Amino acid sequence: MSTFIQLHLLTSYPPSNLNRDDLGRPKTAIMGNASRLRISSQSLKRAWRKSDLFEEGCKGHVGTRTKEMGLRVNKHLIEKGVAEKKAKEWAVTIAGQFGKNKAADMNKPLNELEIEQLAHFSPEEETNVMSLADTIARDNREPNENELSLLSEKHTAVDIAMFGRMLASAPKFNMEAAVQVAHAVTVHEVAVEDDFFTAVDDLNKGIEDMGAGHMGETEFGSGLFYLYVCMNKDLLRKNLSEDSALADNAIKALVQAAATVSPTGKQNSFASRAYASYILAEKGTQQPRSLSVAYLSPIKSRTLGDDAVKLLKDCRDKIDNVYGKCYEEKKEMNALTGEGKLDDILSFITE
Repeated sequence: MSTFIQLHLLTSYPPSNLNRDDLGRPKTAIMGNASRLRISSQSLKRAWRKSDLFEEGCKGHVGTRTKEMGLRVNKHLIEKGVAEKKAKEWAVTIAGQFGKNKAADMNKPLNELEIEQLAHFSPEEETNVMSLADTIARDNREPNENELSLLSEKHTAVDIAMFGRMLASAPKFNMEAAVQVAHAVTVHEVAVEDDFFTAVDDLNKGIEDMGAGHMGETEFGSGLFYLYVCMNKDLLRKNLSEDSALADNAIKALVQAAATVSPTGKQNSFASRAYASYILAEKGTQQPRSLSVAYLSPIKSRTLGDDAVKLLKDCRDKIDNVYGKCYEEKKEMNALTGEGKLDDILSFITE
């Protein structure tokens, strides 16, 4: 059976707009017949994956997700002295190995160098691509069919191993995600608020025009969010070719980022950076389960943080009473009471 690591985090954000919908409003969800603020898993994973903590903790083992690898190859070939027409043709061929090329566009002469779907490249695959570009530039020839096998089933990209990869044009190289991240939701009901603001023109002395130089409106909300993360440690090791040390480094980097890194939306306007106030880490071979049901009824008390922790623990204990223990070991950290340490959580999940 697989070994699962489950994380339950409570993080409080002040007024913010960390993750916007198509209208620019903070994302929401209805839960327990009450409106909650929501941060999507895509937003969270992007923030963690691109954080300095994650990149430093997994240095040399973080992939690149892009539609524009063909543009990079084209530029590299031209810098190596290949004629522009040939460089474009060869780069289009290489890019087409990772997805369907975009249609030619008279207004965008390099449009077909991009692919329609984002492709996630491991560091090894990026090296393969650029090595092929060097070879064909040196030999001044187009790539042959054998050289175009640039993807790999085995690699050391921890972000692909954790969050998976789906390539419609090359399903052989798809990878099942070893980490599942839920959407974070507030443990209480929230109403999205409006902020009307103005900006003053520094050179306007107000002699003729007393009005503002700019007026606008933005929306925000604040709340205490519950987040659930589930990691299949055995699948992660398998995805990383059984490199246990790399898997442990990746897990540590992800947990550190989840505890301390906020999504980047509207950060300059709200400075809404926050650390997790409470973390419950569990590990074992039992079937994983979220504890979001603890907040099905929105909390309405003044002691929100303490009550959220209590409800989470009570929910865990009641589920254990009904189904049996849903983990083998657990470790807690509570910044509200100053108990436990993040380092203890990191040691616990990798030991």
